[in-house]
Amino acid sequence: MQATNVEVLLPVHNEGESIETTLRAIYAELSSQVSLGFIVCEDGSRDNSRQVLRKLALEFPMRLNLSDARKGYSQAMREGMAMTEADYLLCLDSDGQCDPADFARFWEARGTADVLIGWRVHRADTLMRRSFSGFFYLLYQSVFRTPVHDPSCPYVLFSRTVAHRMATELGQMKEGFWWEFVARVHRHGFSLRELPIQHRLRAAGVTQVYRWRKMPGIFVRHVAALWTIWRETRHAI
Repeated sequence: MQATNVEVLLPVHNEGESIETTLRAIYAELSSQVSLGFIVCEDGSRDNSRQVLRKLALEFPMRLNLSDARKGYSQAMREGMAMTEADYLLCLDSDGQCDPADFARFWEARGTADVLIGWRVHRADTLMRRSFSGFFYLLYQSVFRTPVHDPSCPYVLFSRTVAHRMATELGQMKEGFWWEFVARVHRHGFSLRELPIQHRLRAAGVTQVYRWRKMPGIFVRHVAALWTIWRETRHAI
């Protein structure tokens, strides 16, 4: 039996309308290129996400991490990284905005850097979210100077070694998981490479995190986390 050499990590919260379509599209695109498995970290959904996932787990090579309580994106991702058994882990969001067709270029380039991350050149998010990211990027880069244009992109391929290392450290940016991931891998000396990707509108629903009323609190927490991450990694480089 061939060992799985890529696992796809998907965090899921209230994605019952779209998760089956998203997962089938990923499997159809990737399964012809690699030996594939899924790690799905379901995070306290209040819709039918868990029922849909249990059904899909009978059809696809999938390990489920289900939760009755909401843990948040960051904790769900950390638990999924710790579960990684394959040689490589591909992290995608489960809202359908990531195009599985971009994977071929990532897989071809896997030996060129420790971490490959997408660059949403034409980002299909709201003006508010793009404006927030652009402003925070300037502050973020003044601290970390990472060699990427899009540190919050949720299209990332890296090895099991990186996954297990980072799973033990992440957690300061609960609403900015990939900002923190990129900062920490860069500070630890892992090489990063960006690849342009397609970015699409959500398959269904709306974001539950980046809403106007939540933005001031998110910004304050992100700024505080920058200092904490810098302090925790100051001896890493």
